[in-house]
Amino acid sequence: MISLENALNVVLESSFIIGIEEVSILNSLNRVLAEDIKSDMNMPPFDKSAMDGYACKSSDLKFALEMVETIPAGKFPEKSISDKQCAKIMTGAKIPEGADFVVMVEHSEVLSDGRIKFTKEPLNKNICYLGEDVKENEIVLTKGTLIQPQHIAILSAVGCVKFNVYKQPKIGIIATGDELVEPYEKPIKSQIRNSNGYQMLAQVQNAGAIANYMGIAKDNIEDSVSLISKALEENDIIMLSGGVSMGDFDFVGVALEKNGIKILFDSIAVQPGKPTTFGVGNNKICFGMPGNPVSSFIQFDLLVKPLIQKMMGLSLCYNCMKLPLKKDFRRKKTERLAIIPANINSDGTVEPTEYHGSAHIFALGYSNSIIFVPIGINEIKAGELVDVRQL
Repeated sequence: MISLENALNVVLESSFIIGIEEVSILNSLNRVLAEDIKSDMNMPPFDKSAMDGYACKSSDLKFALEMVETIPAGKFPEKSISDKQCAKIMTGAKIPEGADFVVMVEHSEVLSDGRIKFTKEPLNKNICYLGEDVKENEIVLTKGTLIQPQHIAILSAVGCVKFNVYKQPKIGIIATGDELVEPYEKPIKSQIRNSNGYQMLAQVQNAGAIANYMGIAKDNIEDSVSLISKALEENDIIMLSGGVSMGDFDFVGVALEKNGIKILFDSIAVQPGKPTTFGVGNNKICFGMPGNPVSSFIQFDLLVKPLIQKMMGLSLCYNCMKLPLKKDFRRKKTERLAIIPANINSDGTVEPTEYHGSAHIFALGYSNSIIFVPIGINEIKAGELVDVRQL
């Protein structure tokens, strides 16, 4: 067995960038920038009003002022502001020549002769100045940014409607086992529905990669070799669930090797997820995930997702934190790192979910995080800090 840390290092060292492609801004959500984005103009592009109010000279604030025009947003001012004059101005409109101050409309009154008098001493100039947000040719988004809605707004603001992003890895998903049927089938006798395949498909999509469900491989070497061969032809990464332990019908490791894959590890000192297998060959990456759904779910989050992120050009960020345990925790065996489904509470504490083992898929439905219990530790008292990762 190798440690989880060493397993992650081996996985990440095997990563590679698939390529770069140009996309439209309309199809860029959750893609990763492969270039820096610069602004094509100053932002704001002119001095503009931050408020609805009156543009005037700061030296005239104590006087009643003649209003010479109204300036809505999008209209170029027709007149300059002279002494004891002002212009009614809307938010976002260009400041007229001669003005250096905007008084909020709430702090003004219209006199009987039509002049404007200010009723409260203003504290701010209420002007957004040319280029104060962004200068022309300034970088506004950096290479490696995962594009989210707020980034779409920035891209739109600087007129960047086509740009380069990293290609998404395509991931083939294979479930293994004679006992499996698809979710739309009713199991009979000793059969169960294939939850792992669809769970992994959703995890791949959620990580931003392209999921390619390949179906179920039967528990024989010929079927496993054939389906793996097809998956390797069509995908950059393949993931198999089940068939990686020590049973008489666990053929995944052998089937991978028969397809030219070199196994780099096949056992990790974690619980659950010990029989996780990893191999590479012919510019392909392969994972043999445990058959129990909690094991495969957690190992995807800890090993496969970081690989996908790196292959898509993302800077890696692991969201571990330390939180106090809500109540005492005990376990019997301590030779492996324990990973326990858990919930972060509203009071900032964390506590394990009711959990019956790695086949207890329903525990994940009631969990928002996982707790890490180090090797050699069999008891943690309430209030002690534990390592927690949100799911």
